[in-house]
Amino acid sequence: MTGTERTPRRMDHGSAERPVALAAGGLLALAAAIGVGRFIYTPILPLMVDGLRMTKATAGLLASANFAGYLVGALAAAAPIRHGTRRSWLIIGLTASAITTGAMALGSSTAMFLIVRFIGGVASALVLVFASTLVLDRLHEMRRPGLAAVHFAGVGAGIACAAMLVTAIVARGGDWRVLWLAGGGLSLLACYGVARLVPSRAERPPAITPRPAQNSRTLPWFVAAYGLFGFGYVITATFLVAIVRQLSELRALEPYVWLVTGLAAAPSVAVWTSIGDRIGVIPAFALACAVEACGVAASVLWLAPAGVLLAAVFLGGTFMGITALGLIGARQLSRGDARGTLAVMTAAFGLGQIVGPAFAGMIYDATASLVVPSLVATGALLLGALLVILVR
Repeated sequence: MTGTERTPRRMDHGSAERPVALAAGGLLALAAAIGVGRFIYTPILPLMVDGLRMTKATAGLLASANFAGYLVGALAAAAPIRHGTRRSWLIIGLTASAITTGAMALGSSTAMFLIVRFIGGVASALVLVFASTLVLDRLHEMRRPGLAAVHFAGVGAGIACAAMLVTAIVARGGDWRVLWLAGGGLSLLACYGVARLVPSRAERPPAITPRPAQNSRTLPWFVAAYGLFGFGYVITATFLVAIVRQLSELRALEPYVWLVTGLAAAPSVAVWTSIGDRIGVIPAFALACAVEACGVAASVLWLAPAGVLLAAVFLGGTFMGITALGLIGARQLSRGDARGTLAVMTAAFGLGQIVGPAFAGMIYDATASLVVPSLVATGALLLGALLVILVR
């Protein structure tokens, strides 16, 4: 929405548009499509591996298919809207995310899983892009941009809810199929909530054609660092619960480790953007990558309860913050229309995500360990931090 009105509009159903309700709608959208639709795979994965005798290479390939779909969806969402509104595409994305989440319970073939997870990835990207642009634009009009932190807390909230859902169902004897169905049902409920909290409104196209971006010479290095971050975080984000489940001395933490990750993720965007305001976006990006690298390394080198919980806190507490800092930093390095810049950033991040799980799964099947891929990921995060510091 690009209109200039500064007061809440009256909606067709007769109730005024409220900023807190909008932010809550954005939170629900990201919780359903990203926290559940995208990341519930992590706590369900160990049960699927046991139930289907799935190799780690296949498990990594399924994660990569979802991230490939995310890349396609994000690039498609960056194109001009030719039919419908941002709200209609948001609801379509949420519905597709819920359906594909539940559909994972309906088959057992790798080909079917790959297709469903790819479509789910496309849907999650549509939700992220359209929910963020729609909700943040309306909050800006209402002069309540600070509520953006509530919107972005949705990813962590969704991860935490998914962890609690999985724990509750497993405790009652539910298998991996029940978990996928429950995740899909939870996402459908969230879709209904979003439709109520984010009301329909007429949208006008921009009146002025934006100027082409004039990019800084340091931008390619920043794009490379963002791609390294995509590779660096995703291996731990995919296999952390599987790591805990493998070791008898850590298995008691399985119900909690993903919950801790989600709780740490919920406030992370607000925390890291605040740090960015104080020390600068680029140094904050480098610092967050270094912190995350410590968490990734701890997940395989410090195999004790304290080490695993530290890994969960460091992972959850940084990955959404780094995502936000990366996009903010890219925007600062561009002048004029930044759509192309953000598309390139998304592509680099997406490629890193696609390569990471498949690489880790193949190495695990060859070595029976995630130590090597996790340490490679640690090195990628540190290299990304070093790149942005050196080219400042």
